[in-house]
Amino acid sequence: MKIRTMLAAAGLVALCGATVDRPSFPPDVVKAPTTAVAPAHGSPLNFAVKDIDGKEQNLSQYKGKVVMIVNVASRCGFTPQYEQLEAVYKKYADRGFVILGFPANNFKGQEPGSDEQIKQFCTSKYNVTFPIMSKVSVVGEDKTPVYKFLTEKPTAGDFAGEIGWNFNKFLIDRNGNIIARYNSRTKPDDAKVTGEIEKALDAQAAGK
Repeated sequence: MKIRTMLAAAGLVALCGATVDRPSFPPDVVKAPTTAVAPAHGSPLNFAVKDIDGKEQNLSQYKGKVVMIVNVASRCGFTPQYEQLEAVYKKYADRGFVILGFPANNFKGQEPGSDEQIKQFCTSKYNVTFPIMSKVSVVGEDKTPVYKFLTEKPTAGDFAGEIGWNFNKFLIDRNGNIIARYNSRTKPDDAKVTGEIEKALDAQAAGK
């Protein structure tokens, strides 16, 4: 009986241990684009950030475009999504679509490199041409303001919720509204993602 109890306890410990730091994959959230007005609580494009070369970039330059914001990492099981992201970017860029990659080292140390190393990896391994920003934090007390906007209830509404792992994807319409959020497992070239991109590209920005 004592041996059986010990084995059961060991099994419980192993099971609990297996759940530690397990990636969180909430359901994808998609909403119909809002009417042709600016969002009530501002936009995730109302911030200035540094790009991978250390130059300040005002994200307002992307207003009027359809924007996908993704937290990326170089040593993640989802890192091959870089290839799909680049393909989707090239497919729709001439219609007013852009992807903004935000490297982050918040999950199991899967983005440990410097900005220079990250840039070298992205360009040499996956031929990335879409804009990559300087490494940031997307969770915790030092969360970058862009991700505070994307994940907190007062600004993100139904799309709010902490980032659970690398390669979460937010889709922003031409008016600066968040219209979709996809979890890490949803590939950038999934039909439901490209379908929403195309719908958003077909819509006109407010005042146009």
